[in-house]
Amino acid sequence: MKKRNFILRAVIAFLVIATGCSDDYLNREPEGRFSEGDVATPEGVEGLLIATYTMVPGGGLTGQTWHNDIHNWVFNIASDDALKGTDAGDQPEQSFIEAYDFQAFNVHIRDKWRGLYKGVAGANNVINTLALVEEGITDERRAQIVAEARFLRGLFHFEARKMWRMPVYISEENFVLNDLESTKIPNDREIWPLIEADFEAAAAVLPDTQGDVGRPTSWAAKAFLAKAKMYQGWDDNGVANTAKLGEAKIILDDIIDNGPFQLVDKFEDNFLVATRNNAESIFEVQYAINSATGDAANRGIGLAHPYTDPWGCCGFYQVSQNLVNAYQTENGLPLLETFDDTDVSPDTNADGSSVVTTTLDPRVDHTVGRPGILYKGFKIYQTDFVRDLSYAGPWFSMKHVAEPEAFGQGGWQNLSANNYRIMRLSMIYLWLAEAEVELGNLERARELVNAIRSRAANPEGFVPNAIQGVERNDFTIEEGTPAANYDIATYDDPWTDQDLARQAVRFETRLEFAMEGHRFFDLQRWGVSAEVLNAYIASESQHRAYLQGRSFTAGKHEFFPIPLEAIDRSALDGQPTLTQDPAY
Repeated sequence: MKKRNFILRAVIAFLVIATGCSDDYLNREPEGRFSEGDVATPEGVEGLLIATYTMVPGGGLTGQTWHNDIHNWVFNIASDDALKGTDAGDQPEQSFIEAYDFQAFNVHIRDKWRGLYKGVAGANNVINTLALVEEGITDERRAQIVAEARFLRGLFHFEARKMWRMPVYISEENFVLNDLESTKIPNDREIWPLIEADFEAAAAVLPDTQGDVGRPTSWAAKAFLAKAKMYQGWDDNGVANTAKLGEAKIILDDIIDNGPFQLVDKFEDNFLVATRNNAESIFEVQYAINSATGDAANRGIGLAHPYTDPWGCCGFYQVSQNLVNAYQTENGLPLLETFDDTDVSPDTNADGSSVVTTTLDPRVDHTVGRPGILYKGFKIYQTDFVRDLSYAGPWFSMKHVAEPEAFGQGGWQNLSANNYRIMRLSMIYLWLAEAEVELGNLERARELVNAIRSRAANPEGFVPNAIQGVERNDFTIEEGTPAANYDIATYDDPWTDQDLARQAVRFETRLEFAMEGHRFFDLQRWGVSAEVLNAYIASESQHRAYLQGRSFTAGKHEFFPIPLEAIDRSALDGQPTLTQDPAY
C-alpha cells in the first residue's frame, strides 16, 4: 500500500507539471513549469518514469484519447481489414483516412504526432533529471531507469517511424525541459539506427524478469529490436533485405529457443481480461479499472464498441467483408488466391442462426462479430450491434472488447482492463517464418506457421454454439458443439516454392493478428500496399458505396504527412526545421 501511494503521488506530481503545459509538450511554451531540480530526487525520477509509462496507451493528451491510441485502430481503417464504421457523419477526419485522403491538417494525424513526441519528451526528461540526482539511487537502479527510459523512447520513435517516412529523432541531448528551442532539429536522417540503438541498450541492461508487471524485460527489448529490423526487411518495391532479415533471425531464434515464453493453448486467451500477462505475453500495455475510476482503462479504444446494449456506443472500427472472406477454408487451408471470390453471408435463419455452412478458420469468431454467433459471451450477435447497417455493413470487431465477467466495473460501460498485447510470442514465430522464407529456409517457415495453426485448431478454443432465447439477450450454450463448421489444418506438403511460401506466411499473419492495428503497417513494410489495397478497394466498394472512386497511390499513401502544426512550430529564425514528406 505504501508503494502504491508513492506511485500515485509521483504520477500526480508529474501531471501537475504536464498539465501546466499545453498539449504539444515539445513545441508550445508552457504556461507554468517546474525546473529539473524540483523533481531531481530518487522519488521524483521514479515518478517521472511511471508517468512516461502512462503515455504508452496514447491517452495522455488533453482533449483526445482515441487519436493517439496505441491500438492504432484509427489508422488501421486504411487497411483491408477494417472500416471506420458508425455512420457517415461521425468523426469525418477518420473518413478521410479511410479514403486515402491524408491531409497534414487532419487532427488525428496531428495528435498522433503530439502524443508520441510527448512520450519521447517524458523519456528524455527521465534521463536528464536522473543525471542531476547524486544520492539515494544505487548504480544498478540508475542503470535500470535509463534502460527503461530508452526502451520507452525507442517504442515511441518506433511508432512514429511507422506513421511517417522521415520523422525526427529527439535524444536527451536535444531535450532541455525549459528550453523551447532545444528540440527544434531537422528530420534529415533515417532514424531506424537510433531506434535500434535504444532497444539494444535497453536489452543489455534490463533483467530477464521484472517484479512489477508492465515494465519491459530484456526479452521485450530484444523483441522490439527484432521488430525494428523486420520493418527494414523489404524496400519500397518489396525486394527483401536479406542482411537485415538475417539480423532479425538471430534475435528471433534466441527468443524462441531461450526465452521463457510459450504459446497459450487457446487463441482467445490473448484477448481476455482474465488471461492478461500470460505465458505468451512478451510486453503488454497495461490497463486497470475499478468501481471508483476508469482513468487507467483502455479509454482510447472505447469508441470501438457495439452500438447496442450493454455498450451503447459508438460503433466505430467495423470489419470489412474482405477480411471475413479471408477466413474461408478448403480442406482446412486458406484460399490464398480465391478467398475473395465468394462472400461469407451475414444472413440468418428464422431462428437467428447463421446460414453459413461452408468451412471456416475458427479464429474468425474470436475476431469478428458475425450474425448468429455468440459475441464474446454476451449474447448472440445480430445486426443490431451496428449503428448504420447500410453504411458500413454487418460485421464488427471484438478482440479488444472485455468479456462479461470484466465488464462494467466503473464509469463509461466501454472501459475495461483488457490489456493490449503489443508483443507476444506468436508474432515472433511469424516474423521468423517471414525471415526464413526470404533466406531460403522454407521448411522451417512451414514448421513455424504450422505451430500457429495447430494452436488455432484446438477445439477447446472454439466458440460454442448458442441458441437464441425468447428475450433478445437470452441464450443457451450447446456444450461441445462448435458455433460453425470450423476446419483448420496444417500445411503437410513440403514447401518448395518461395513465392507460395511467402504468400502463405503473410496470409497467416493477417488471420492471426487481424483487427489488432498491424495490418496497414504490415503491408507497408512488405512493400505491397498499393497492389493489395487497390484490389481491396475494387472489391469492397461493391459493398461499401462510399469507397467507389477511391485509390491508393504508390509511393505516397504508405505513410502519412507530417502535421502542418509540427512544421510551423519547428521554426528557428523564421524557418521551419522540419521538412514535409516530398510525397505531400
